[in-house]
Amino acid sequence: MKNEVLIQLKGKFDALLQLIPGENVEFWYARNLMLVLGYDRWENFAKVIQKAVTACENSDVKPENHFRGVTKMVSIGSGAERPIEDIILTRYACYLIAQNGDPRKEPVAFAQSYFAVQTRKQEVIEERIRLQERLEARRKLRESETELSRNIYERGVDDQGFGRIRSKGDAALFGGNTTQAMKNRLCIPDNRPLADFLPTVTIAAKNLATEITNHNVKQRNLQGENSITDEHVQNNKSVRGMLVERGIKPEELPAEEDLKKLERRVKSSAKKMIAGSQLPENSK
Repeated sequence: MKNEVLIQLKGKFDALLQLIPGENVEFWYARNLMLVLGYDRWENFAKVIQKAVTACENSDVKPENHFRGVTKMVSIGSGAERPIEDIILTRYACYLIAQNGDPRKEPVAFAQSYFAVQTRKQEVIEERIRLQERLEARRKLRESETELSRNIYERGVDDQGFGRIRSKGDAALFGGNTTQAMKNRLCIPDNRPLADFLPTVTIAAKNLATEITNHNVKQRNLQGENSITDEHVQNNKSVRGMLVERGIKPEELPAEEDLKKLERRVKSSAKKMIAGSQLPENSK
């Protein structure tokens, strides 16, 4: 996201923040949050909230401590008012809503980081966004590689063959460096996936090449290790060509922090958020 967009979004979310008097507990009203997240209809947003409630239950956290139904009076013109149902949301509830929202909406992607951090300083949010982007890129690559493994197994290639195909694809992407060569180059343990230590742009490049391979394997009904290897190598070469044209050589980019450690950090921050954002029993 561009810096000016971050500033605008941060301002909008900050403006919605409220505090329960005497409790120092932050909360947001769902109907206010709905509009900032880019949802026009309460019915659609209510479905996202329900998914968030389910996620809360699946985490063994009591939803009533983070989602609290309330009735508010709203103006309907000429001084008249009518009651409307709303929901008080803690930071953790908002975080779960963002995680279950439509990531194609830019405010939703921003909210995933905004509500995850305990401080809303812009530089912290920017760092968190970069972390979320890398985690999301890794998740997509994991899914596309799982699909490739399934596709080629159905076409007569075993697990060892899959490993060879992936390594030759890596060699094409990394300028002749195989998967093992890149691990050695970046000092990555042999028992860990290379992708867990790659920067977001390289993870996304590997995913694009793998998605193209998946598509063409099915569309062209490719069979056997050799034909699928040729396809995967060519796709990685094409993606590499695009990167090099833009001044990026994947094999020259430094390793980044282990994604497993980053995932543990995300889970730890979520636990802290839960502990520090529960609604008091008498909040209305």
